[in-house]
Amino acid sequence: MAKKSDNGGNGDGGDGGDGGGVSGPLRDWTDGHVEQWQPVLPGLDPDIEGAVTRMKKLTVHLRRLREQSLADFDLERQEFDTLHKLAGRGGRATPSELAGDLDLAPASVTGRLDGLERRDLIRRTPSKADRRRVDVELTKSGRSIWLGAMDVLGHEEYRLLGVLSREERAQLSDMLRRVMMVAEEGGGARWT
Repeated sequence: MAKKSDNGGNGDGGDGGDGGGVSGPLRDWTDGHVEQWQPVLPGLDPDIEGAVTRMKKLTVHLRRLREQSLADFDLERQEFDTLHKLAGRGGRATPSELAGDLDLAPASVTGRLDGLERRDLIRRTPSKADRRRVDVELTKSGRSIWLGAMDVLGHEEYRLLGVLSREERAQLSDMLRRVMMVAEEGGGARWT
């Protein structure tokens, strides 16, 4: 277990607030969680527990928001993932490229594409490079629905991180990168 760090504040003897004495330090749900567990686990590092718990809660919050956004746009998760990978390739790909991007068997991709094509979110056209193959294209409607679902999540990400300055966001991103590099060592947390 991580050694408890000295969490004595900013060293000015104050309450951690803005110096006005009107309000105390900022608190969130996680502060109460850490306080609850410190007596039970005396070696608990409050900064580690606080950071990890906040990352988990933010992840759950954003996941729930994405699920609601997909429901609002009448998209299943697998449909959104397929549109997202297709958009990431500039709106055009082969079924085998999408299968690789989605880590799926080609037959599974075919089923997804059938449903998306019935809803006019994608179209299959003969390949310009090889007439024996087909290309998959994102339709105007498909792109619009994908962007709409993405915008909901994007707005919330900006709202949440908008409380930080540009420099603070860069610092947070850099710190999280260092943590992820440790997590990714040996293939532990690779994104697929």
